[in-house]
Amino acid sequence: MPSNNNNNQPVRPGAGAALNQFKLEVASELGLANYDQVDKGNLTSRQNGYVGGNMTKKMVAFAEQALQSGQSGAINGSAPTQLPSA
Repeated sequence: MPSNNNNNQPVRPGAGAALNQFKLEVASELGLANYDQVDKGNLTSRQNGYVGGNMTKKMVAFAEQALQSGQSGAINGSAPTQLPSA
């Protein structure tokens, strides 16, 4: 069995709990009750993918709405970004 050598550091240390709560809310909206207690290995890839995909869709929609309404401050400090070089 492979060892867990995850050395990734969070960009925003406090964001983990908020993202986990967001994940549970999205899973609940999708009809996956008690998602935090379910063994994710017993769910299909499609079910697990729906949760992550819908999280991404909602986060992108939030960022687009913030940019359109001129509230770029709501997303400017969320995570460091690298602009593509032209």
